[in-house]
Amino acid sequence: MAKVEVIMPQMGESITEGTIVKWHKKAGEAVAKDEVLLEISTDKVDSEIPSPVSGVLTQIVVEEQATVPVRTVIAYIDGSPDVRSVPSGPPAVPETSGVAAPAGPSVLPVPDKPQGGRFYSPLVLNIAREEAIAMQELERIPGTGEGGRVTKKDLLAYVQARKSGGTPVPGEAPPPPAMTIPASVGKPVDVPELRAKYPSPAHEIIQMSNVMQKMAQHMVHSQHTSPHVNAVHEVDLTPVVNHRAANSEAFGRKEGFKLTFTPYVAHAVVKALKKYPLVNSSLEGDKIIRKNFINLGIAVASEHGLLVPVVKHAEEKSFLGIARAINDLAVRTRAKKLAPDDIQGGTFTISNYGVFGTMIGTPIISQPQVAILGTGAIEKRVAVINDAIAIRSMAYFTLAFDHRIIDGALGGMFLEEIVKSLEEFDTSIKF
Repeated sequence: MAKVEVIMPQMGESITEGTIVKWHKKAGEAVAKDEVLLEISTDKVDSEIPSPVSGVLTQIVVEEQATVPVRTVIAYIDGSPDVRSVPSGPPAVPETSGVAAPAGPSVLPVPDKPQGGRFYSPLVLNIAREEAIAMQELERIPGTGEGGRVTKKDLLAYVQARKSGGTPVPGEAPPPPAMTIPASVGKPVDVPELRAKYPSPAHEIIQMSNVMQKMAQHMVHSQHTSPHVNAVHEVDLTPVVNHRAANSEAFGRKEGFKLTFTPYVAHAVVKALKKYPLVNSSLEGDKIIRKNFINLGIAVASEHGLLVPVVKHAEEKSFLGIARAINDLAVRTRAKKLAPDDIQGGTFTISNYGVFGTMIGTPIISQPQVAILGTGAIEKRVAVINDAIAIRSMAYFTLAFDHRIIDGALGGMFLEEIVKSLEEFDTSIKF
């Protein structure tokens, strides 16, 4: 057997260290090449790290929650050509790192929002679609993952048992866990000096996760660096809402993923940035660095926290190209499959807090960018159109900008350009 070193990878040029969040294998266990070996966290991204070879994990050098420099040896594997490169158990289903294949007409669609409170990874949902497992059935499958999550292995075992004639009878859907702490926040800890001040059970002490700590540092730095000014405009999204409703079914059949409102907003932002390129800049001392390309950051909420993957060269993409790129990044973000380059180099960011029902927000600029757009919830409201009362789909958009180089006039004109593009959206576009 060949002894293989497992090292802490460098997830980007500026990354100098990483924290081991979880080992998926124990010392002495067999591991297959490309099987998930561990999870790491850096100040840029959380990632699942695959095994470089097939073999036996003989030694774990760095334990969970420890932070070490990149290129540090964290484990050893005895590689062996006799160890199969595919894990034992049900047949493997390939991981998807982009657009999911459209479901055939006989496949039951799985709703996007589970009713039972459990999180399902994009891979699990794709397998469920392929195997015609409806959400109601999926929610009754016992899960062995953290917090009762259904893993790929759980679902494949269930499918295999059903196909072999021994269909398992799912139990009752597990109730949503009460008073749980999201993995993105951290884990409970017991600190004696704090416990004396905040006694249990009236208080709970939680160690902030690595990602949360780094995000806090970035946010404080941004507020300290840029004098934030916020402008709020109301936008009539009725044309966009109607266009999406009329085309979502055809779009889903053709592309294999759901048509959301985000591509509409992103497409309008790109047009506005082309017209007002100073908003697509950064500041170095007293020098303005204007970017002649548009790398659009899209804030994505996942069970691992908020991440901002980047659509590179969005100025070169059509509406459909932007939609495909956003979906690909969203899928890989939630599956923890982002590459270091996917989260670097953004020149402008969009944060859709409206998906959580928030109407108006004041987002914080992602340094070294000079502006960020926040989009609020879309709600039907009474509006006056040509001196007549009408019911329209309305939303509030907030532009937070760096007042050192963007004044109120430029910020207002830029935001109004986005509003105009959406209110005058070309509804003749078909998919």
